[in-house]
Amino acid sequence: MFAKVIIDQDAKALDRVFEYIIPEETDIDVGARVYVPFGSRILQGYVIKISGACEYDQSKLKSIISAIDEQSVIKKELLALMHFMVKKNHLKYSSTLRLFLPSEMREGKVKELFATYYCLNENCQIEISLRAKKQIEIIEFLKQNGKTCSAILKDNFGASAVKSLFEKGVILQEKEQVFRAPEFSPMNQKKVCLNEYQQNAIDSICDDKTYLLHGVTGSGKTEVYMNLIERELAKGKNAIMLVPEISLTPQIMSNFKSRFGDLVALLHSGLSAGERFDEWKRLYSGQARIAIGARSAIFAPLENLGIIIIDEEHEQSYISESNPRYDTHDVASFRARTNQCPLVLGSATPSIDSYKMAKEGEYQLIELPVRANGKEMPVVETIDMMNELRAGNSGIFSNKLLAELVNVVNSNKQAMIFINRRGYSSFMRCRECGYIAKCCDCDVSLVYHKEDNRLKCHYCGKQYRVLSKCPKCGSDQIKQGAIGTEQVADKLKEMFPSVNILRMDNDTTTTKNSHQKILEEFKNSKPGILVGTQMIAKGHDFEDVILVGIVDGDQTLYHTDYRSTERTFQLITQVAGRAGRSQNEGKVILQTYSPKHYVYKFASNYDYKGFYRKEINVRETAQFPPYTRIIRILFSDINENNVRELLKICYTEIEKLKAKYGRDIIYLDAMKSPVQRVQGKYRYQIMMRLNLQHADAVECEAFEIVDKASKTSVFFEINPQNLS
Repeated sequence: MFAKVIIDQDAKALDRVFEYIIPEETDIDVGARVYVPFGSRILQGYVIKISGACEYDQSKLKSIISAIDEQSVIKKELLALMHFMVKKNHLKYSSTLRLFLPSEMREGKVKELFATYYCLNENCQIEISLRAKKQIEIIEFLKQNGKTCSAILKDNFGASAVKSLFEKGVILQEKEQVFRAPEFSPMNQKKVCLNEYQQNAIDSICDDKTYLLHGVTGSGKTEVYMNLIERELAKGKNAIMLVPEISLTPQIMSNFKSRFGDLVALLHSGLSAGERFDEWKRLYSGQARIAIGARSAIFAPLENLGIIIIDEEHEQSYISESNPRYDTHDVASFRARTNQCPLVLGSATPSIDSYKMAKEGEYQLIELPVRANGKEMPVVETIDMMNELRAGNSGIFSNKLLAELVNVVNSNKQAMIFINRRGYSSFMRCRECGYIAKCCDCDVSLVYHKEDNRLKCHYCGKQYRVLSKCPKCGSDQIKQGAIGTEQVADKLKEMFPSVNILRMDNDTTTTKNSHQKILEEFKNSKPGILVGTQMIAKGHDFEDVILVGIVDGDQTLYHTDYRSTERTFQLITQVAGRAGRSQNEGKVILQTYSPKHYVYKFASNYDYKGFYRKEINVRETAQFPPYTRIIRILFSDINENNVRELLKICYTEIEKLKAKYGRDIIYLDAMKSPVQRVQGKYRYQIMMRLNLQHADAVECEAFEIVDKASKTSVFFEINPQNLS
């Protein structure tokens, strides 16, 4: 028998199928990891196909050395997914296969963990000397308690006594696998009475279609998800549930663990290596039947899927912006089709693309138009910060927001303050000459972090000393840029010294379980104020939050990106929905310097449909997605000349496509990337905007041109989420 093997190496020249002989005495199946001879080296590979016929000269073939694991580790469905992703996203086989396994497992850095237990040997007739008091105590303990962990016996009675009894055969040793599982606080499950909209949603989601569940914040989408999964489990099927942020998993997991117990497994990057491996293995073996997690959980090794759910489907975190690049929606659609099961996309603010597909009948639209608790949505009050400046208030907070915060504190309630920028200030600039501190390796300004008293690059992570004098002109007139979460939290601590002020952003959530600890502490803080980035904007449910303050509503509005208005609407609506989720009335204070912009009118009225009609008209008029397709080809290399040369070669060839496709290529240009250097690598790009009619053909030809010419890192992005 012959095996077709993908070598686990990044080199482009090796990204193809190699053929090996399967030794007769070796039990190797499709999906197995194997050691293979490759030149003078021994490398790891993945068996993607087994055949009885050989395509090459058999005398020149080498044999597989051995299997790495006791059984195949990649399910056949995922191998089919590999072929789909490689073709659709122009990916390498090896980098795609790596998505399906815990990285530490692939690198051999994690193994199964076993614990040693002891129990009495009922068949042993040996009498223990009365002088061996510890041994007698162990025997009595085991009679009363049965099988006991080795560590407990050794801690209580001593290792030598345990060893002596084992050597005499009085006690027997057993090994049991220990599953390292993430810990979550239990949640009391209340009996939930579904409203008519929730019940209709559950009844409607039954066929192998894609459903868009458009439910206002607080409409009870999670309860719908759990009922749908419960129904599929009863049929003997499995489920995948995705959330966009790791910060959402503590609350979701507590909910699901309370409902489904050990049938739930968690997959995301915040777990330890052992936890991630064991959770993956529980899913692979069928011990766990529900996979919950961020983007990577879509690759859970589950078979016989009954439903796939993507919560907050509009979130850009579902698009992988690092190699390998892919759209989670595409992967989920493939798996849903393969398993002939429903795919549910849920959101209070669906993406423009998804809502258009629902309006046109490609998705089935289901609506939850009211909150599950029957309460009205919180009132949004828009504050013109220009008026605050004219009135002499140049601070972070408007007078109205401050007054509402005082009310929260006095009523022993909670508030959430949203600003989607971490750090203390966004840059440091010399007032005299205009010098701005930038990263040596990235073409971006450094962010000041007061807590560490360092300047940090948010692209590569490098840290620098804080400026006291300008390195260019020597002036000590250093100005700080726009405020971040750290500064907002500091100001609140000055104003409310007796109140627990918590901060949640990428800087405060670097350690294990940090998301869970912050959320748990906030839950128990009354009064309490939680300051955060978009981590706090969605999914969280705290019954005592009566106020949400949006410090800078304009932050995402004026980005040079056609999605900036959509993202602003989504963020405002999502974070506003954190207020008033129980019997307490909620209020939202939205601070902006552009109060007349149409996005604030729609957001303050929670009018998604009105916003959609406005935005889709703008997209159609300007010929932007979903009416066209944008392709970004990003070239990156340490040597700038190499990147420029390759860009010229590729652009010259791609430009010839205009003669063939004419007006189907609406826009084509080559340029430096907006962020010209990241981690020491220069970045240039080709941007294309295509009519949908022939977009696939143009995309394929452009990729073939780049693939043939490529001698450096090239990334092919379709409708990129981030154009920087």
